[in-house]
Amino acid sequence: MESGNSTRRISSFFLLGFSENPHLQFLIFVLFLSMYLVTVLGNLLIIMVIITQSHLHTPMYFFLANLSFVDICFTSTTVPKMLVNIQTQSKAITYADCISQMCVFLVFAELDNFLLAVMAYDRYVAICHPLYYTLIVNQQLCILMVLLSWVVRILHAFLQSSIVLQLTFCGDVKIPHFFCELNQLSQLTCSDSFSSHLIMNLVPVLLAVISFSSILYSYFKIVSSICSISSVQGKYKAFSTCVSHLSIVSLFYSTGLGVYVSSVVIQSSHSSARASVMYTVVTPMLNPFIYSLRNKDVKKALERLLEGKL
Repeated sequence: MESGNSTRRISSFFLLGFSENPHLQFLIFVLFLSMYLVTVLGNLLIIMVIITQSHLHTPMYFFLANLSFVDICFTSTTVPKMLVNIQTQSKAITYADCISQMCVFLVFAELDNFLLAVMAYDRYVAICHPLYYTLIVNQQLCILMVLLSWVVRILHAFLQSSIVLQLTFCGDVKIPHFFCELNQLSQLTCSDSFSSHLIMNLVPVLLAVISFSSILYSYFKIVSSICSISSVQGKYKAFSTCVSHLSIVSLFYSTGLGVYVSSVVIQSSHSSARASVMYTVVTPMLNPFIYSLRNKDVKKALERLLEGKL
């Protein structure tokens, strides 16, 4: 009973952000507003191109459109609240809003992971089993995989939220971050439940490892298949279909690893927040550019869309 009362007494948390220097707030506001607008507009443009161009109605671009949608939602979960806090000169976020933000962030962060894994599987089938591609990766399978991912990720987010709701927060409720992140909340709790902390820390890592392992396996098979191709031109053509996806995977997981390393090695209250910018803001912003600049089909479709030749 004491734990429940202690939890209810917490009405809000305080997001410390990147810096407490008031002179930097305007610069941070302009920088993140610019990145947010570029992210939203860039990903919306990719979605519009895929919807309006019939020749892009394939599994690969279906997953890309979903990735762009998730990236918009992913960034919108954190950046707008931070911008509002800077504008109003307030660092507060209510208890309910904090838990909701954490829950929604978990859903879209893990959907990003899953979609990258599914796109790797799509490339694996296209390169290793080209004759059976349309039979294996059909419309029903694509929709089923995306729906299944939503269900699993939402259930996991609700599980984590229900655990956090049972935790006791006492003393300092300042979060050295620009959003309510699960790991940060777990560090603020006074509760010493081993099972709760195990689930909070182990399950997200396990889901990420499963997705990353499937990507590694897919690319291992892809590389093996490409190496067996006799002509150099054939190897280049097969590998070129993977370049954009491989670039996004490298960017996403390298920045995610950077966040983990920085939070462990660099003992700074704001280091984790600064490192998190890379995979929460920068990566979703760069994804449309990577696909539009490295993918000839998307690039040509973008040119036609911008010229008004739909």
